Amino acid sequence: MLVSGALSALKITVGWMAGSMAVVSDGVESGADVFASAIVLFGLSLAQKPPDAEHPYGHGRMETLAGLAVGVMLGLTGSGICFQAALHLRDPRRLETFAIWPLLVSMLAKAALATTKFRVGRRIKSDALVADGWNDSVDILSAGAALVGVSLALVNPARFASADSYGAFCVGIFVVFLGMRVVHDTTQQLMDRMPGPTMMAEIRRVALEAPEALAIEKCYARKTGLRYHVDLHLEVDPNMTVRESHNVAHDVRARIVNELDWVADVLVHVEPYPETTLEGASRWKTRS
Repeated sequence: MLVSGALSALKITVGWMAGSMAVVSDGVESGADVFASAIVLFGLSLAQKPPDAEHPYGHGRMETLAGLAVGVMLGLTGSGICFQAALHLRDPRRLETFAIWPLLVSMLAKAALATTKFRVGRRIKSDALVADGWNDSVDILSAGAALVGVSLALVNPARFASADSYGAFCVGIFVVFLGMRVVHDTTQQLMDRMPGPTMMAEIRRVALEAPEALAIEKCYARKTGLRYHVDLHLEVDPNMTVRESHNVAHDVRARIVNELDWVADVLVHVEPYPETTLEGASRWKTRS
């Protein structure tokens, strides 16, 4: 937030002094980044609250909602930038050479921020932090578009007098499309999209490592904040007592939660394994 705030002040001030609409627009977008990061920080803070009587699954969805808010804000910011750039297309200004320097500084700083947010966000599986990383990534593209527009206007003012405004318009387009992507991804999480096949296979593999677990009839998972809640239908020997099958279910849950750090909890429902294949399955488990 401090870096984005400093970049915003630098680009708006220098862009205004140099007469560059593209640099000012990129500065406005960096200012929006401060609020986007603040939303992410607020969402992550609330997501860490433990479960309570009214929220037995915890408060993790606040992190996903924060990512959604970032996407909506990016879309609105990009639309505003496009609108302002369109107003200045017929009113080109004379630019100063020093307009390019804050754009170069911004591209380097945003590359470092995006790399850090992607690495941490993917490690802790935070949709909001990854969304903020994409925000910084598009800042690099938007600054590049602004840099091209400013450079053309400086090299040949007579021919490319409006290139600066077109550069600003491209900045807005980049931001709008990024907002649409973030909104799509976070909405899918709110709709309980299943994790990928690799993660689901990991859940099944760990569950079947339990000695008395014979098969898995169904397995679902949904993300709540930074981790997943799993619903598992486990097939066991139909001749087991209720207590024995309960112990197997408890063992399976413990194995999954302990081995897969991205799983918050597992609800295991016990099913009777078909008796016609019970003997063959037992022999297979023994050889395995």
